[in-house]
Amino acid sequence: MARLNYVELPVGETQASAAFYEKAFGWTMAAFGPSYASTLTGDTDVGLQGDATEATAAPLPVIAVDDLEAALERVKQAGAEIARPAFSFPGGRRFHFRDPSGNELAVMQAD
Repeated sequence: MARLNYVELPVGETQASAAFYEKAFGWTMAAFGPSYASTLTGDTDVGLQGDATEATAAPLPVIAVDDLEAALERVKQAGAEIARPAFSFPGGRRFHFRDPSGNELAVMQAD
């Protein structure tokens, strides 16, 4: 099963952005180091990427799958460009791709 489970936003300053979302929407943001924070609701969560070397140019939708390697093969066979090969992060593994319109998305499998 594949479903949208995460949206990662590029931000200038993680702590200030986290404070904004906490105040504006009542979200609880968990810090993962000085440049990353995220909601942890288990529904569609929001991540704040403050590291300019890791951030995408636009919001990054993340699709959860049960089998990362199988999803990678399907994405390649469908004709997508792989923007970032599979890598590990706290909680799982993911890869990034660009769809035919140039939108960057990620696919992740939880640990």
